[in-house]
Amino acid sequence: MTQQEITATTAADIPALQSVLATTGLFPAAMLPDMLAPALSGATSDIWLSHHVDGAAIGFCYTRAEEMTEGVWNMVALAVHPSHQGKGTGAALVAATEQRLRDIGARLLIVDTSGTEAFEATRRFYRHNGYEEEGRIRDFWAAGDDKVIFRKPL
Repeated sequence: MTQQEITATTAADIPALQSVLATTGLFPAAMLPDMLAPALSGATSDIWLSHHVDGAAIGFCYTRAEEMTEGVWNMVALAVHPSHQGKGTGAALVAATEQRLRDIGARLLIVDTSGTEAFEATRRFYRHNGYEEEGRIRDFWAAGDDKVIFRKPL
């Protein structure tokens, strides 16, 4: 029987999560240790959660507080190894993140993504998980690549 759990990301998860990044191309895998270091040392309130299957990390969600706001957080990164996509792993990570944020009194979660056709499945995922498109900044990421902003009250 497969054992699954979502826990705070640890240093031991880094190699497996770098593999997730290498296969998804979300951002360069070499950036992960430096991005995680402040959270691992307790120097930030950022939330990193990892989804584990039989002890191995197969996905993560990274969320941070928006500066100069009251209870607004930004889901900066969500990645799931392609062999586990479409099986509810991303939705479980999002739900766990949302619960963690509710527990600390957050009131709103936002997420930014691309407006290109290649990200249609991503936008559909957020809509399916209760997020509403709040805004769009044309040509934000690059010419012809809009920034699409989703929001969900917590």
